[in-house]
Amino acid sequence: MPPREKVTLVYDQECPVCRYYASHVDLSQGELELVDARKPGELMEEISAAGIDIDAGMAVKVGETLLLGSDAIRELASRSSGRGLFNRLTAWLFRSPRVAGIVYPPLVGGRNLLLQILGKTRIDNLDRSDKQ
Repeated sequence: MPPREKVTLVYDQECPVCRYYASHVDLSQGELELVDARKPGELMEEISAAGIDIDAGMAVKVGETLLLGSDAIRELASRSSGRGLFNRLTAWLFRSPRVAGIVYPPLVGGRNLLLQILGKTRIDNLDRSDKQ
């Protein structure tokens, strides 16, 4: 059996909704690795160097390909195991590029509002990389 392809999900660990999503994603294609976007590391340096604002949405890296936002969630949906209600629902909802493009931006807005309500700061990885 060939080794499973590594799929890395970069998300905001301090966002309860993001944390829930990340902890419940179940892939049938690929081995999922979770990376907290708030912790410094090689992948966050790569994301910042590419000028990607991680506050605009989660990122997924598959091989050398880096996907952001609706493209990232669509990639995860396309690899979903479909096990359990959560995975069936997210796979069904986000497999369509059109639907993912419409639904994902309000989710990011909701995340930003939730962080504000909880008194959490944004990640601001682009500002942080400028200060280093």
